[in-house]
Amino acid sequence: MKIAVVGAGFAGLATAKILREFEHDVTVFEKAPDVGGVWSATRRYTGLRTQNNKDSYAFSDLPMPRDYPEWPTGEQVQAYLERYVATFGLRPHLRLATEVVRAELTDAEDGWMLTARRIGAPVSAPERFDHLVVANGIFSDPVFPQYPGYADFVRAGGKLVASSQLNTLDDARDKNVVVVGYGKSACDVAAEIGPVARSTTIVARQLLWKMPKRVGKVLNMKYLLLSRLGEALFRYQELDGRMEKFLHGPGDKVRASMLESIGSVATWQLKLKKLGLVPKGEFADIANSQVSLSTDGLYEQIEAGAVKVHRDTEIERFEVDGGQPMAVLSDGARLPADLVVCGTGFHQRVPFLDDSIAERLLDEQGNYELYRQILPHDVPHLTFSGYNSSLFSPLSAEAGATWIAAYLGGALDLPPIEERRKHVAERVGWMEERTGGKHARGTNVIPFSMHQIDETLDEAGVNISSGARTVQWLLPIDPSVYKNVVPRLKERISERATTERVSTES
Repeated sequence: MKIAVVGAGFAGLATAKILREFEHDVTVFEKAPDVGGVWSATRRYTGLRTQNNKDSYAFSDLPMPRDYPEWPTGEQVQAYLERYVATFGLRPHLRLATEVVRAELTDAEDGWMLTARRIGAPVSAPERFDHLVVANGIFSDPVFPQYPGYADFVRAGGKLVASSQLNTLDDARDKNVVVVGYGKSACDVAAEIGPVARSTTIVARQLLWKMPKRVGKVLNMKYLLLSRLGEALFRYQELDGRMEKFLHGPGDKVRASMLESIGSVATWQLKLKKLGLVPKGEFADIANSQVSLSTDGLYEQIEAGAVKVHRDTEIERFEVDGGQPMAVLSDGARLPADLVVCGTGFHQRVPFLDDSIAERLLDEQGNYELYRQILPHDVPHLTFSGYNSSLFSPLSAEAGATWIAAYLGGALDLPPIEERRKHVAERVGWMEERTGGKHARGTNVIPFSMHQIDETLDEAGVNISSGARTVQWLLPIDPSVYKNVVPRLKERISERATTERVSTES
């Protein structure tokens, strides 16, 4: 098939590489001038690092370089993706600095017509493809709150940006900076700019629990969070296997005690009580699609007074006082605000699809209805890659791409459409209830990354052995264990084709 992939982050690149192995003609469109998605030089904020150790945040067939630190920087991750492109010969298949501005189903709905524009050039003539893979990312379109007084704020010299748009420390140097949010990007930015800004203040509507990289300053978090046991501490929609049934049954007190102990250590280690920053609720709430590591140096700066935190409040409006832009908070505080950095989440949308098509992808609440986070119910020749936000994004991307290859190769025995609709509706409903709506419109599977990978590879018939999965209960996930998944799918498709041919001939 002639296949278009939109997006050249982890998901888009994994999809292109794997589909090419099945002899598809693949073209990847990326509006940035480099590969990387959120790791692109055009989008990574200053201070960006991975939340995983390098050994678990890699593709199955290309480990991170040995000289990388345990938690690589954004620049290093982007360089790793460039290495992936070079290693697997993807460069000729990339159209960088080229934005897809429109994707339309053909009149017969047997393919897609894509209209693209290279940055600085006129819009090109539409080009036909047999299949479209949307890999534009769920962290690419930042949300900006609508603050009253914004126009006066800007006229007084104030500037409002998303965290992904703060690409250099010089933008914050000697300025009064207000950082909105308490997720990973907000905390990373605040810690990075604290030493250079005139003042740095975090405004957090809700405090979130954070996991130290080394719990108790000794135990690497990868042994607690990046294993199947760590994932099983949180209740999945369907309990799988004896261990999960034990942990959420007779062993529930043991499980709860483990989480409580981790929370107690994190509270002590980060001095949350002393700083007045103990979040509401329980440490187990960290699983509500908001798992994030504590940012190096942040709490030390808060203790020293270099970074201040206004908790349980938000910006109510902007004002100007004596020519100084100000942020007025809902608790009555007034903060000088030359620069406001918003780590306030992202929209989940596909801007190059017509509204009529986009509406066919969503339920009434605006959640994506995608079977296995990949396949829409009633839009033909379309799949999604990377709409399964995961702790193990490279591995999840490969699993999804493998499923797409199996689907296009006729190697999946899918349930009937009504059964798929029921499954997706129940899954999204469970996600909604579990996270209080913090599930990125149905695209965030954290912390149940391995459950989702299992479901995807099981359906493709190429999951790793039960023995290999047992090892993952106690040790951090090693992506290299999955490097034979694609070759096995090739064999499976070949055997299936041979069987069908023999059956036809006989």
